[in-house]
Amino acid sequence: MTLVFVGPPGLAFAETLVVNSYGGPYEAIIEERIIKPFEEKTGIDVVYDAVGSASQDYAKIKATQGQPGFDVVVMTASQSLQGCKDGLLEKLDAAAVPNLAKLSSSLAAVAGPCGAVHEVQYMSLLYRTDKLALPPTSWSSLLDPELKGKIILPTFQNIMAAFLMEIMSVARGGDMIDNVDPGFAAMAELARQSVGFEQSSAILESYIKDGTVWAMPFWNGRAQLLVDQGVPVDYVRPKEGTIPLIATLSVPVGAKNKQAALAFIDFFLEKSSQEAWVTGYKVGSARTDIEIPENIAKRQITTQADLQSLKLPDLSRIADKLGEWGERWERDVVSQAN
Repeated sequence: MTLVFVGPPGLAFAETLVVNSYGGPYEAIIEERIIKPFEEKTGIDVVYDAVGSASQDYAKIKATQGQPGFDVVVMTASQSLQGCKDGLLEKLDAAAVPNLAKLSSSLAAVAGPCGAVHEVQYMSLLYRTDKLALPPTSWSSLLDPELKGKIILPTFQNIMAAFLMEIMSVARGGDMIDNVDPGFAAMAELARQSVGFEQSSAILESYIKDGTVWAMPFWNGRAQLLVDQGVPVDYVRPKEGTIPLIATLSVPVGAKNKQAALAFIDFFLEKSSQEAWVTGYKVGSARTDIEIPENIAKRQITTQADLQSLKLPDLSRIADKLGEWGERWERDVVSQAN
């Protein structure tokens, strides 16, 4: 049985589509806001594969030479760029995915031709509202004496560590790639302030939920989920600016249902779908024409002005630096922890 999607002319689709992404709150929201409406519109059945992190998913794509058993994968721009470089992800264009033309060109450029940007988060400064008298306004607030022993840092295996080092470098007169000495010096100071290092977001957030930690860097989408759960926390975009976490949709070269995969990506990027996703998952969008409630818009990346407040990473150059930076992190930062 062949099903036809109302979209780019001349495309026909398979009956079933396998989408690989995350579990937890993400799964429930994507099922409600994206997958069910897509199934209703196209008649295509979506099998949701909630297995693995972005790095684990790409490792599977690489190990299977682009035939991982799923048709669409949610990763980050880092994996999308690597997948293009390795020839394991399909290149996407507006002829096959018309809504790509509606995305911010600067964010699309960061993700490269194999990743469709469907969501934008940013590294925020998350803090306990019941422990700090005033909201922090700067990344340097993490060095305040009252936070001694009350912050936690990501391990270098979490890209947030590199991003925090880069933003601290810029704040202290360095840059994001070539002169990061100020950033590593700042991270050594932060290590002396911290209770240690953790890799996963779930473990990091447990420290602030139970009050062990009073402040830490954290992706703003997950920070907003904590706010919505009633945890006594809030988050800010510090005055020095911040770096985004750019999430992408990609198609492995060996996907069995490529036409349906392209239809799904185009549907996810529709204005109405982006509005549903942003309001449901509390993240930002690479579309600046979406219409969402003001209380959500003011916390997210949804306008051209918001985009201009971001410091966009050169992920290809960062990838080349990670080995060197990882060794330096262990030598200069982890060694300073209490």
